[in-house]
Amino acid sequence: MRTTLQHANPEKLQSFVREKLEDSLLIVVSNREPYFHFVENDEIHWKRSVGGLSTALDPVMQAVGGYWAAHGSGEADAEVTDKNGQVRVPPDDPRYTLQRIYLSKKESEGYYDGLANQALWPLCHNAFTRPVFVQSHWEMYRAVNEKFAESLVKIVGERKTVVFVQDYHFALLPRMIKRECPQAVCAQFWHIPWPPPELFGICPWKKELLDGMLGNDLLGFHVQDYCNNFLGTVERELEARHDPERAAVVYNGHSTRVVPFPISVDFEAISCRAQSDPCLRRMESLRSELGLADKVMLFGIDRLDYTKGIPDRLRAVDLLLERYPEYIGKLVFVQAGSPSRQQIPTYEALIQEVETLTSDINRRYRTDDWSPVVTFHRDLSFDMVLALYRLADVCIVSPLQDGMNLVAKEFVSARVDEKGVLALSRFAGAAEEMPDALPINPYATEDFAEQVHTAIRMTDDEQGLRMRRMRQQVRENNIYTWTMNILGQLSDLG
Repeated sequence: MRTTLQHANPEKLQSFVREKLEDSLLIVVSNREPYFHFVENDEIHWKRSVGGLSTALDPVMQAVGGYWAAHGSGEADAEVTDKNGQVRVPPDDPRYTLQRIYLSKKESEGYYDGLANQALWPLCHNAFTRPVFVQSHWEMYRAVNEKFAESLVKIVGERKTVVFVQDYHFALLPRMIKRECPQAVCAQFWHIPWPPPELFGICPWKKELLDGMLGNDLLGFHVQDYCNNFLGTVERELEARHDPERAAVVYNGHSTRVVPFPISVDFEAISCRAQSDPCLRRMESLRSELGLADKVMLFGIDRLDYTKGIPDRLRAVDLLLERYPEYIGKLVFVQAGSPSRQQIPTYEALIQEVETLTSDINRRYRTDDWSPVVTFHRDLSFDMVLALYRLADVCIVSPLQDGMNLVAKEFVSARVDEKGVLALSRFAGAAEEMPDALPINPYATEDFAEQVHTAIRMTDDEQGLRMRRMRQQVRENNIYTWTMNILGQLSDLG
Protein backbone atom coordinates (compact mmCIF):
# COMPACT_ATOMS: atom_id res chain seq x y z
CA MET A 1 0.00 0.00 0.00
CA ARG A 2 1.19 3.51 -0.77
CA THR A 3 1.96 5.67 2.24
CA THR A 4 -0.31 8.73 2.43
CA LEU A 5 1.44 11.66 4.10
CA GLN A 6 -0.12 15.05 3.57
CA HIS A 7 1.83 18.29 3.97
CA ALA A 8 5.10 16.39 4.21
CA ASN A 9 8.20 18.52 4.75
CA PRO A 10 11.97 18.04 5.23
CA GLU A 11 11.60 17.47 8.98
CA LYS A 12 8.92 14.80 8.51
CA LEU A 13 11.03 13.23 5.77
CA GLN A 14 14.09 13.03 8.04
CA SER A 15 12.05 11.34 10.77
CA PHE A 16 10.44 9.02 8.23
CA VAL A 17 13.81 7.99 6.78
CA ARG A 18 15.23 7.21 10.21
CA GLU A 19 12.21 5.05 10.94
CA LYS A 20 12.00 3.28 7.57
CA LEU A 21 15.62 2.96 6.45
CA GLU A 22 17.15 2.75 9.92
CA ASP A 23 20.92 2.51 9.40
CA SER A 24 20.87 2.07 5.60
CA LEU A 25 22.90 4.44 3.44
CA LEU A 26 20.96 6.30 0.75
CA ILE A 27 22.51 6.88 -2.71
CA VAL A 28 20.83 8.73 -5.58
CA VAL A 29 22.14 8.21 -9.11
CA SER A 30 21.45 10.47 -12.08
CA ASN A 31 23.13 11.63 -15.26
CA ARG A 32 22.89 15.36 -14.49
CA GLU A 33 24.56 16.62 -11.34
CA PRO A 34 22.61 18.89 -8.99
CA TYR A 35 25.48 21.43 -8.80
CA PHE A 36 28.30 22.22 -11.18
CA HIS A 37 31.42 24.38 -11.00
CA PHE A 38 32.69 26.75 -13.69
CA VAL A 39 35.34 29.44 -14.19
CA GLU A 40 34.45 33.10 -14.49
CA ASN A 41 36.95 35.97 -14.30
CA ASP A 42 39.66 33.47 -13.37
CA GLU A 43 37.69 32.33 -10.33
CA ILE A 44 35.75 29.14 -9.66
CA HIS A 45 32.02 29.61 -9.12
CA TRP A 46 29.16 27.16 -8.68
CA LYS A 47 25.61 27.01 -9.90
CA ARG A 48 22.56 24.90 -9.21
CA SER A 49 21.44 22.79 -12.19
CA VAL A 50 18.15 23.76 -13.80
CA GLY A 51 15.67 21.02 -14.63
CA GLY A 52 12.85 18.96 -13.23
CA LEU A 53 15.03 16.19 -11.81
CA SER A 54 17.40 18.44 -9.88
CA THR A 55 14.56 20.68 -8.74
CA ALA A 56 12.70 17.65 -7.42
CA LEU A 57 15.47 15.68 -5.73
CA ASP A 58 17.91 18.26 -4.36
CA PRO A 59 15.59 19.27 -1.48
CA VAL A 60 15.13 15.58 -0.72
CA MET A 61 18.87 14.95 -0.47
CA GLN A 62 19.38 18.08 1.60
CA ALA A 63 16.83 16.71 4.03
CA VAL A 64 18.14 13.13 4.09
CA GLY A 65 21.89 13.26 3.42
CA GLY A 66 23.87 10.45 1.78
CA TYR A 67 25.43 10.45 -1.69
CA TRP A 68 24.38 11.66 -5.11
CA ALA A 69 26.37 10.09 -7.96
CA ALA A 70 26.31 11.90 -11.30
CA HIS A 71 28.32 12.79 -14.39
CA GLY A 72 30.75 15.59 -13.51
CA SER A 73 30.26 17.84 -16.53
CA GLY A 74 31.19 21.30 -15.21
CA GLU A 75 34.42 22.77 -16.56
CA ALA A 76 35.80 23.30 -13.05
CA ASP A 77 34.22 20.26 -11.38
CA ALA A 78 37.49 18.37 -11.03
CA GLU A 79 39.16 21.38 -9.39
CA VAL A 80 36.99 21.17 -6.27
CA THR A 81 36.60 17.43 -5.74
CA ASP A 82 38.88 15.22 -3.65
CA LYS A 83 40.92 12.30 -4.96
CA ASN A 84 37.77 10.15 -4.99
CA GLY A 85 35.83 12.66 -7.09
CA GLN A 86 33.70 13.74 -4.13
CA VAL A 87 32.57 17.16 -2.90
CA ARG A 88 30.07 18.25 -0.27
CA VAL A 89 27.03 20.19 -1.52
CA PRO A 90 25.28 22.60 -1.58
CA PRO A 91 28.59 24.47 -1.65
CA ASP A 92 27.29 27.25 0.60
CA ASP A 93 25.63 24.92 3.12
CA PRO A 94 26.85 21.31 2.72
CA ARG A 95 24.23 18.66 3.45
CA TYR A 96 25.25 15.64 1.37
CA THR A 97 28.11 14.27 -0.78
CA LEU A 98 28.21 14.62 -4.54
CA GLN A 99 30.13 11.76 -6.18
CA ARG A 100 31.25 12.98 -9.59
CA ILE A 101 32.00 10.44 -12.31
CA TYR A 102 33.95 11.86 -15.23
CA LEU A 103 33.29 10.78 -18.82
CA SER A 104 35.38 11.29 -21.92
CA LYS A 105 33.91 13.07 -24.94
CA LYS A 106 33.60 9.71 -26.69
CA GLU A 107 31.81 8.16 -23.72
CA SER A 108 29.39 11.07 -23.42
CA GLU A 109 28.62 11.14 -27.15
CA GLY A 110 27.89 7.42 -27.30
CA TYR A 111 26.02 6.95 -24.03
CA TYR A 112 24.18 10.27 -23.69
CA ASP A 113 23.86 11.87 -27.13
CA GLY A 114 23.65 8.48 -28.79
CA LEU A 115 21.78 5.64 -27.11
CA ALA A 116 19.97 7.66 -24.43
CA ASN A 117 18.80 10.62 -26.50
CA GLN A 118 18.70 9.39 -30.08
CA ALA A 119 17.25 5.96 -29.28
CA LEU A 120 15.51 5.71 -25.89
CA TRP A 121 14.14 9.27 -25.68
CA PRO A 122 12.19 9.24 -28.99
CA LEU A 123 11.29 5.57 -28.53
CA CYS A 124 9.67 6.18 -25.15
CA HIS A 125 7.97 9.46 -26.10
CA ASN A 126 6.46 8.10 -29.30
CA ALA A 127 7.08 11.60 -30.66
CA PHE A 128 7.00 10.83 -34.38
CA THR A 129 10.79 11.11 -34.46
CA ARG A 130 12.42 7.90 -35.59
CA PRO A 131 14.77 6.37 -32.99
CA VAL A 132 18.36 5.86 -34.14
CA PHE A 133 19.88 2.55 -33.09
CA VAL A 134 23.68 2.39 -33.46
CA GLN A 135 25.71 -0.57 -32.16
CA SER A 136 28.61 1.61 -30.97
CA HIS A 137 26.18 3.80 -29.02
CA TRP A 138 24.83 0.71 -27.28
CA GLU A 139 28.32 -0.50 -26.40
CA MET A 140 29.22 2.89 -24.91
CA TYR A 141 25.92 3.05 -22.98
CA ARG A 142 26.73 -0.32 -21.45
CA ALA A 143 30.31 0.76 -20.68
CA VAL A 144 29.18 3.96 -18.91
CA ASN A 145 26.63 2.01 -16.87
CA GLU A 146 29.49 -0.29 -15.86
CA LYS A 147 31.64 2.72 -14.96
CA PHE A 148 28.94 4.08 -12.67
CA ALA A 149 28.43 0.62 -11.15
CA GLU A 150 32.14 0.30 -10.37
CA SER A 151 32.15 3.65 -8.55
CA LEU A 152 28.96 2.89 -6.63
CA VAL A 153 30.08 -0.57 -5.55
CA LYS A 154 33.09 1.05 -3.86
CA ILE A 155 30.76 3.31 -1.85
CA VAL A 156 28.31 0.56 -0.98
CA GLY A 157 30.80 -2.13 0.00
CA GLU A 158 29.03 -4.48 2.40
CA ARG A 159 26.84 -1.78 3.97
CA LYS A 160 23.08 -1.88 3.98
CA THR A 161 22.26 0.55 1.20
CA VAL A 162 19.31 1.88 -0.74
CA VAL A 163 20.34 2.87 -4.26
CA PHE A 164 17.79 5.13 -5.95
CA VAL A 165 18.51 5.23 -9.69
CA GLN A 166 17.04 7.95 -11.87
CA ASP A 167 15.79 7.66 -15.41
CA TYR A 168 16.53 6.09 -18.75
CA HIS A 169 20.29 6.74 -18.72
CA PHE A 170 20.87 3.79 -16.39
CA ALA A 171 18.59 0.95 -17.40
CA LEU A 172 21.44 -1.55 -16.99
CA LEU A 173 22.79 -0.23 -13.69
CA PRO A 174 20.46 -1.92 -11.14
CA ARG A 175 21.38 -5.40 -12.33
CA MET A 176 25.09 -4.52 -12.25
CA ILE A 177 24.86 -3.25 -8.66
CA LYS A 178 22.84 -6.25 -7.48
CA ARG A 179 25.39 -8.62 -8.98
CA GLU A 180 28.19 -7.15 -6.82
CA CYS A 181 26.18 -5.99 -3.80
CA PRO A 182 23.22 -8.34 -3.35
CA GLN A 183 22.40 -6.79 0.04
CA ALA A 184 21.67 -3.43 -1.60
CA VAL A 185 18.04 -2.52 -2.19
CA CYS A 186 17.66 -0.99 -5.65
CA ALA A 187 14.87 1.29 -6.79
CA GLN A 188 14.57 3.12 -10.08
CA PHE A 189 12.28 5.90 -11.18
CA TRP A 190 11.68 6.21 -14.92
CA HIS A 191 11.03 9.92 -15.46
CA ILE A 192 9.79 9.63 -19.04
CA PRO A 193 6.83 7.67 -20.47
CA TRP A 194 6.99 3.96 -21.18
CA PRO A 195 5.64 3.19 -24.65
CA PRO A 196 3.21 0.45 -25.71
CA PRO A 197 4.80 -3.03 -25.96
CA GLU A 198 4.68 -3.18 -29.74
CA LEU A 199 6.60 0.07 -29.99
CA PHE A 200 9.32 -0.87 -27.51
CA GLY A 201 9.66 -4.12 -29.41
CA ILE A 202 11.58 -2.42 -32.23
CA CYS A 203 14.59 -1.80 -29.95
CA PRO A 204 17.45 -4.18 -30.81
CA TRP A 205 18.54 -4.40 -27.15
CA LYS A 206 15.11 -4.66 -25.59
CA LYS A 207 15.81 -7.83 -23.62
CA GLU A 208 19.05 -6.49 -22.16
CA LEU A 209 17.37 -3.25 -21.09
CA LEU A 210 14.45 -5.08 -19.50
CA ASP A 211 16.82 -7.48 -17.72
CA GLY A 212 18.73 -4.53 -16.27
CA MET A 213 15.58 -2.80 -15.05
CA LEU A 214 14.27 -5.99 -13.47
CA GLY A 215 17.37 -6.00 -11.27
CA ASN A 216 15.45 -3.43 -9.22
CA ASP A 217 13.41 -4.30 -6.18
CA LEU A 218 11.09 -1.40 -6.96
CA LEU A 219 10.44 0.29 -10.30
CA GLY A 220 8.40 3.46 -10.47
CA PHE A 221 6.66 5.32 -13.29
CA HIS A 222 4.57 8.49 -13.16
CA VAL A 223 1.16 6.99 -13.92
CA GLN A 224 -0.53 3.60 -14.07
CA ASP A 225 -0.71 3.61 -17.87
CA TYR A 226 3.09 3.55 -18.07
CA CYS A 227 3.22 0.72 -15.53
CA ASN A 228 0.74 -1.23 -17.64
CA ASN A 229 2.81 -0.62 -20.77
CA PHE A 230 5.95 -1.85 -19.02
CA LEU A 231 4.22 -4.97 -17.67
CA GLY A 232 2.87 -5.68 -21.14
CA THR A 233 6.36 -5.28 -22.61
CA VAL A 234 7.86 -7.71 -20.10
CA GLU A 235 5.11 -10.24 -20.79
CA ARG A 236 5.73 -9.95 -24.52
CA GLU A 237 9.56 -10.07 -24.47
CA LEU A 238 10.64 -12.17 -21.46
CA GLU A 239 9.73 -15.38 -19.70
CA ALA A 240 8.50 -13.63 -16.58
CA ARG A 241 5.48 -13.95 -14.32
CA HIS A 242 3.18 -11.06 -13.44
CA ASP A 243 1.89 -11.10 -9.86
CA PRO A 244 -1.06 -8.66 -10.01
CA GLU A 245 -1.82 -8.88 -6.26
CA ARG A 246 1.63 -7.49 -5.44
CA ALA A 247 1.91 -5.37 -8.61
CA ALA A 248 5.14 -7.23 -9.27
CA VAL A 249 7.10 -9.07 -11.94
CA VAL A 250 8.91 -12.27 -10.99
CA TYR A 251 11.88 -12.86 -13.28
CA ASN A 252 14.68 -15.39 -12.74
CA GLY A 253 13.56 -15.82 -9.15
CA HIS A 254 13.68 -12.11 -8.32
CA SER A 255 10.61 -9.96 -7.68
CA THR A 256 10.33 -6.37 -8.92
CA ARG A 257 7.38 -4.28 -7.77
CA VAL A 258 6.09 -1.90 -10.50
CA VAL A 259 4.16 1.05 -9.07
CA PRO A 260 3.05 4.56 -10.14
CA PHE A 261 4.55 7.47 -8.19
CA PRO A 262 3.54 10.87 -9.63
CA ILE A 263 6.53 13.14 -8.99
CA SER A 264 6.02 16.64 -7.65
CA VAL A 265 7.80 19.79 -6.43
CA ASP A 266 8.64 21.52 -3.15
CA PHE A 267 5.38 23.44 -2.89
CA GLU A 268 6.14 25.39 0.29
CA ALA A 269 9.62 26.45 -0.81
CA ILE A 270 8.35 27.68 -4.19
CA SER A 271 5.39 29.50 -2.63
CA CYS A 272 7.66 31.19 -0.10
CA ARG A 273 10.26 32.18 -2.69
CA ALA A 274 7.55 33.55 -4.99
CA GLN A 275 6.66 36.08 -2.28
CA SER A 276 10.24 37.09 -1.52
CA ASP A 277 11.65 40.57 -2.12
CA PRO A 278 14.04 39.41 -4.91
CA CYS A 279 11.13 37.84 -6.78
CA LEU A 280 8.91 40.90 -6.31
CA ARG A 281 11.68 43.22 -7.51
CA ARG A 282 12.21 41.01 -10.56
CA MET A 283 8.47 41.13 -11.29
CA GLU A 284 8.55 44.92 -11.34
CA SER A 285 11.56 45.08 -13.66
CA LEU A 286 10.08 42.50 -16.04
CA ARG A 287 6.71 44.23 -16.06
CA SER A 288 8.49 47.38 -17.25
CA GLU A 289 10.93 45.61 -19.59
CA LEU A 290 8.19 43.62 -21.36
CA GLY A 291 5.65 46.46 -21.33
CA LEU A 292 3.02 44.38 -19.53
CA ALA A 293 1.11 47.17 -17.79
CA ASP A 294 -1.90 46.98 -20.12
CA LYS A 295 -1.30 43.64 -21.82
CA VAL A 296 -2.26 39.98 -21.49
CA MET A 297 0.78 37.79 -20.91
CA LEU A 298 0.98 34.19 -22.09
CA PHE A 299 3.96 32.21 -20.82
CA GLY A 300 5.70 29.00 -21.74
CA ILE A 301 8.97 27.63 -20.38
CA ASP A 302 10.56 24.47 -21.71
CA ARG A 303 13.84 22.98 -22.68
CA LEU A 304 13.99 23.22 -26.48
CA ASP A 305 12.95 19.65 -27.20
CA TYR A 306 10.70 18.27 -29.94
CA THR A 307 8.47 16.59 -27.34
CA LYS A 308 7.47 19.92 -25.77
CA GLY A 309 5.21 21.12 -28.58
CA ILE A 310 6.76 24.59 -28.90
CA PRO A 311 6.13 24.99 -32.66
CA ASP A 312 2.50 23.90 -32.11
CA ARG A 313 2.21 26.51 -29.35
CA LEU A 314 3.51 29.23 -31.65
CA ARG A 315 1.05 28.22 -34.38
CA ALA A 316 -1.80 28.45 -31.85
CA VAL A 317 -0.70 31.96 -30.84
CA ASP A 318 -0.48 32.90 -34.51
CA LEU A 319 -4.02 31.65 -35.14
CA LEU A 320 -5.27 33.42 -32.00
CA LEU A 321 -3.99 36.76 -33.32
CA GLU A 322 -5.46 36.07 -36.75
CA ARG A 323 -8.91 35.18 -35.38
CA TYR A 324 -8.99 37.84 -32.69
CA PRO A 325 -7.21 40.92 -34.05
CA GLU A 326 -8.30 42.88 -30.97
CA TYR A 327 -5.31 41.24 -29.23
CA ILE A 328 -2.83 42.83 -31.63
CA GLY A 329 -0.78 45.20 -29.51
CA LYS A 330 -2.47 43.86 -26.36
CA LEU A 331 -0.95 40.40 -25.96
CA VAL A 332 2.60 39.21 -25.28
CA PHE A 333 3.66 35.59 -25.50
CA VAL A 334 6.89 34.96 -23.60
CA GLN A 335 8.63 31.69 -24.46
CA ALA A 336 11.57 30.81 -22.24
CA GLY A 337 13.94 27.87 -22.33
CA SER A 338 17.49 27.05 -23.21
CA PRO A 339 18.62 25.03 -26.25
CA SER A 340 19.79 21.50 -25.57
CA ARG A 341 21.39 18.59 -27.43
CA GLN A 342 22.17 20.92 -30.34
CA GLN A 343 24.69 18.44 -31.70
CA ILE A 344 21.77 16.10 -32.56
CA PRO A 345 20.27 16.96 -35.98
CA THR A 346 16.62 16.76 -34.86
CA TYR A 347 17.28 19.34 -32.14
CA GLU A 348 19.12 21.66 -34.48
CA ALA A 349 16.17 21.47 -36.89
CA LEU A 350 13.75 22.24 -34.04
CA ILE A 351 15.67 25.37 -33.04
CA GLN A 352 15.59 26.59 -36.62
CA GLU A 353 11.84 25.92 -36.86
CA VAL A 354 11.12 27.82 -33.64
CA GLU A 355 13.23 30.76 -34.75
CA THR A 356 11.53 30.85 -38.15
CA LEU A 357 8.02 30.71 -36.68
CA THR A 358 8.86 33.41 -34.12
CA SER A 359 10.32 35.73 -36.75
CA ASP A 360 7.35 35.19 -39.07
CA ILE A 361 4.75 35.94 -36.36
CA ASN A 362 6.59 39.05 -35.21
CA ARG A 363 7.08 40.26 -38.78
CA ARG A 364 3.37 40.00 -39.58
CA TYR A 365 1.93 41.46 -36.39
CA ARG A 366 4.48 43.75 -34.76
CA THR A 367 3.93 47.48 -34.36
CA ASP A 368 6.43 50.25 -33.73
CA ASP A 369 6.46 49.59 -29.99
CA TRP A 370 5.25 45.99 -29.66
CA SER A 371 6.15 42.45 -30.72
CA PRO A 372 3.81 39.57 -29.94
CA VAL A 373 6.49 36.94 -29.22
CA VAL A 374 9.41 37.45 -26.84
CA THR A 375 11.93 34.64 -26.36
CA PHE A 376 14.47 33.96 -23.63
CA HIS A 377 16.62 31.18 -25.09
CA ARG A 378 19.04 30.96 -22.18
CA ASP A 379 19.19 29.63 -18.64
CA LEU A 380 17.18 31.84 -16.30
CA SER A 381 17.60 32.31 -12.57
CA PHE A 382 14.91 30.70 -10.46
CA ASP A 383 13.79 34.12 -9.22
CA MET A 384 13.27 35.20 -12.83
CA VAL A 385 11.29 32.05 -13.61
CA LEU A 386 9.12 32.60 -10.54
CA ALA A 387 8.59 36.24 -11.49
CA LEU A 388 7.42 35.15 -14.95
CA TYR A 389 5.06 32.59 -13.39
CA ARG A 390 3.63 35.34 -11.18
CA LEU A 391 3.18 37.76 -14.09
CA ALA A 392 1.55 35.29 -16.49
CA ASP A 393 -2.18 35.49 -17.14
CA VAL A 394 -1.97 32.08 -18.81
CA CYS A 395 0.80 29.48 -18.46
CA ILE A 396 0.80 27.18 -21.50
CA VAL A 397 2.18 23.68 -20.93
CA SER A 398 1.61 21.83 -24.20
CA PRO A 399 3.91 18.80 -24.61
CA LEU A 400 3.12 16.27 -27.30
CA GLN A 401 3.99 13.61 -24.70
CA ASP A 402 5.45 14.06 -21.23
CA GLY A 403 5.97 11.71 -18.31
CA MET A 404 4.72 14.28 -15.78
CA ASN A 405 5.82 17.91 -16.41
CA LEU A 406 6.86 19.84 -13.34
CA VAL A 407 6.41 23.26 -14.97
CA ALA A 408 2.67 22.85 -14.41
CA LYS A 409 3.20 22.16 -10.70
CA GLU A 410 5.79 24.93 -10.30
CA PHE A 411 3.40 27.46 -11.85
CA VAL A 412 0.59 26.47 -9.49
CA SER A 413 2.95 26.54 -6.49
CA ALA A 414 4.13 30.04 -7.40
CA ARG A 415 0.62 31.50 -7.71
CA VAL A 416 0.20 32.61 -4.13
CA ASP A 417 -2.26 35.23 -5.45
CA GLU A 418 -4.57 32.39 -6.60
CA LYS A 419 -4.79 33.94 -10.06
CA GLY A 420 -3.74 32.83 -13.52
CA VAL A 421 -4.84 29.95 -15.73
CA LEU A 422 -2.94 26.74 -16.42
CA ALA A 423 -3.51 25.49 -19.98
CA LEU A 424 -2.24 21.91 -19.87
CA SER A 425 -1.76 19.27 -22.54
CA ARG A 426 -3.90 16.16 -22.22
CA PHE A 427 -0.74 14.18 -22.99
CA ALA A 428 1.23 15.26 -19.91
CA GLY A 429 1.16 12.96 -16.90
CA ALA A 430 0.25 15.99 -14.77
CA ALA A 431 -3.14 16.20 -16.52
CA GLU A 432 -4.35 13.16 -14.52
CA GLU A 433 -3.71 14.99 -11.24
CA MET A 434 -4.86 18.46 -12.30
CA PRO A 435 -8.40 18.32 -13.70
CA ASP A 436 -8.83 22.03 -12.94
CA ALA A 437 -6.28 22.95 -15.59
CA LEU A 438 -7.74 23.96 -18.94
CA PRO A 439 -7.15 20.91 -21.18
CA ILE A 440 -5.53 21.44 -24.57
CA ASN A 441 -4.68 19.20 -27.51
CA PRO A 442 -1.40 20.47 -28.98
CA TYR A 443 -2.05 18.55 -32.20
CA ALA A 444 -5.30 20.43 -32.93
CA THR A 445 -4.24 24.02 -33.64
CA GLU A 446 -7.74 25.49 -33.93
CA ASP A 447 -8.96 23.95 -30.68
CA PHE A 448 -5.65 24.92 -29.03
CA ALA A 449 -6.13 28.57 -30.02
CA GLU A 450 -9.73 28.57 -28.81
CA GLN A 451 -8.76 27.13 -25.43
CA VAL A 452 -6.13 29.83 -24.99
CA HIS A 453 -8.83 32.39 -25.85
CA THR A 454 -11.07 30.79 -23.21
CA ALA A 455 -8.23 31.01 -20.69
CA ILE A 456 -7.70 34.72 -21.40
CA ARG A 457 -11.39 35.46 -20.87
CA MET A 458 -11.79 33.36 -17.71
CA THR A 459 -13.27 35.34 -14.81
CA ASP A 460 -11.27 36.06 -11.66
CA ASP A 461 -13.72 33.98 -9.62
CA GLU A 462 -13.28 30.90 -11.79
CA GLN A 463 -9.51 31.38 -11.89
CA GLY A 464 -9.44 31.52 -8.10
CA LEU A 465 -11.60 28.42 -7.68
CA ARG A 466 -9.51 26.35 -10.08
CA MET A 467 -6.19 27.61 -8.71
CA ARG A 468 -7.10 26.94 -5.08
CA ARG A 469 -7.98 23.34 -5.88
CA MET A 470 -4.80 22.81 -7.87
CA ARG A 471 -2.67 24.37 -5.15
CA GLN A 472 -4.25 22.10 -2.56
CA GLN A 473 -3.48 19.06 -4.71
CA VAL A 474 0.18 20.00 -5.18
CA ARG A 475 0.55 21.03 -1.51
CA GLU A 476 -0.70 17.66 -0.30
CA ASN A 477 1.27 15.65 -2.86
CA ASN A 478 4.62 17.41 -2.80
CA ILE A 479 8.12 16.13 -3.49
CA TYR A 480 8.56 14.93 0.10
CA THR A 481 5.35 12.91 -0.10
CA TRP A 482 6.64 11.37 -3.34
CA THR A 483 9.88 10.35 -1.67
CA MET A 484 8.14 9.01 1.42
CA ASN A 485 5.84 6.91 -0.73
CA ILE A 486 8.80 5.38 -2.55
CA LEU A 487 10.82 4.77 0.62
CA GLY A 488 7.71 3.39 2.29
CA GLN A 489 7.33 0.86 -0.51
CA LEU A 490 11.01 -0.08 -0.15
CA SER A 491 10.67 -0.67 3.57
CA ASP A 492 7.63 -2.89 2.90
CA LEU A 493 9.80 -5.01 0.61
CA GLY A 494 12.17 -5.68 3.48
